[in-house]
Order: sequence, then C-alpha cells, then structure tokens
Amino acid sequence: MRLRNIAGSREAITESDYVIHEPKTCKGRWKEIFGSDHPIRVEIGMGKGRFIMDLAKMNPDINYVGIEKYSSVLIRGIQKMEAEPLPNLFFIRMEAEEITEVFDHGEVERIYLNFSDPWPKDRHAKRRLPSREFLRRYDEILVKDGVIEFKTDNEDLFQFALDELKPAGWHLDRMTRDLHHDEEMMQGNVMTEYEERFSSMGNPIFKYIISR
Repeated sequence: MRLRNIAGSREAITESDYVIHEPKTCKGRWKEIFGSDHPIRVEIGMGKGRFIMDLAKMNPDINYVGIEKYSSVLIRGIQKMEAEPLPNLFFIRMEAEEITEVFDHGEVERIYLNFSDPWPKDRHAKRRLPSREFLRRYDEILVKDGVIEFKTDNEDLFQFALDELKPAGWHLDRMTRDLHHDEEMMQGNVMTEYEERFSSMGNPIFKYIISR
C-alpha cells in the first residue's frame, strides 16, 4: 500500500511529547519511563493508533508502547492523543528490526501484530513480522510466559505464520480462521481500523495466540 506523505508530519512527531525520541536509551528503563511497574505491552505496526489507544483506555494498569515506521500514519495517532491524552501510552517511530535495541530481556509482557505488511515476494519473507527471524527477536524481549497475538485478513500470510512456529520453537495456544464468528476468541476483542473495514466487507479475520 502506498502511503501519502503528509507535509509537516516528521516535524510534528519530532516535537510531540507523546513520542519517545531516543528509544534506544530506554532499554531496561521502561518502568522508569512510565513511572510505574505495570506490565508493558507493545503493538508493532500500530497504524493510526485506534487499537492500542482503546486498549490503553480500557486497561489503565497496563503500560503500552505503539511502534510505527511511517510518519504519515503515526501522526494520526499523535493527533488522537492530543485530543485525549493517555498516561499509560507512548509512541515510537522506528523500524521493527530494532526492537531488541529498545527493550531488554523480559521487559515486555505481550506483543500485538495487527494486519502486518504481507511482503508477498518470497525473497522478502524475513521482513514479515510473524517470521522466525522476528520470533527470535520477540523471544529476547518477552517475559517467560509472554504471548504474541497476531491478526490478519491475509490467508497466505496467516499460513506462513503458522508454518514458522515449529522451526522457531513456539507453541500455538489458540487460533481461528474466522475471528468474528468465533465466540470464544471474540471475547474482549478490540478492533483496528483495518479489521473494521475488512470484516464489514465480509472478509474473514485470522488470529492466533502463541507462546514459547
């Protein structure tokens, strides 16, 4: 998907108090950054921020970090935070590959991957967020019993993600190939902008929850 550049977005992000501007200095210090010892949950590829902001509102005793690499998308999340600030949420503009440079061993309780870029060409498989390469990175930063929740409307990407679990040494806890018709897994479901759009078109939403 080609993203339209929004004039001034980088400047606005640089000036925002809701963005961590030097995230690598936060490694091992996130409880200090938030000013509490609440669990930390991270969304990689947060888009416009609806999902993680809704979670932060619903769970004031959990701290959240939203990661997004596109300035033109992240700016929308910042605008929402300006209208409704949340003390338990920070944003970072960065590449997902740098995640282990930002969070220390066992510093994160849960990771959310929502409607990630499918990188459909085989040569780009290592860039897919549910790939074994990324699962190794997540393994470094998650607590011992930490989990990953992954949602997508792309069936090929979902099958790829399932196939990556065994080689990476991860365990499939729960999964569904039609989230919105799965009563158990829909309990407490928080939708993203993409999820609302795709599900309204009748597209099935795929989801898994995994652990080590």
